[in-house]
Amino acid sequence: MKIKLSKLPDRLPVKLTVTLTPDLASRLRGYADLYAETYGVHEEPSELVPYILDAFLKGDVEFRRANRAKGDNGTAESESNSPSIAHARIEPDPAIRELRKPRMLGPRSDVSEG
Repeated sequence: MKIKLSKLPDRLPVKLTVTLTPDLASRLRGYADLYAETYGVHEEPSELVPYILDAFLKGDVEFRRANRAKGDNGTAESESNSPSIAHARIEPDPAIRELRKPRMLGPRSDVSEG
């Protein structure tokens, strides 16, 4: 028996952590600011990233052509209005954060007091 509604796509969110260059992070914040000016709604850059990636992938003609050649003619998920990546958290990489911590210098042993 075949019903009208097809099987629902996988809806389990995938968490993706990315490390951005300072320049890219700044441009992403600028894009979020422009988004707020355009639509009157402030969205965090991390909320925009999945939609930016989705629009980029949908707009890449060669990527779509390669997927068609592999027999992937688009799933319900890829054709929906919601991106396949549910959330991206943008925060400094812990290793980078550690490098940027101010260092406390202890007393110098080569300096005599007196």
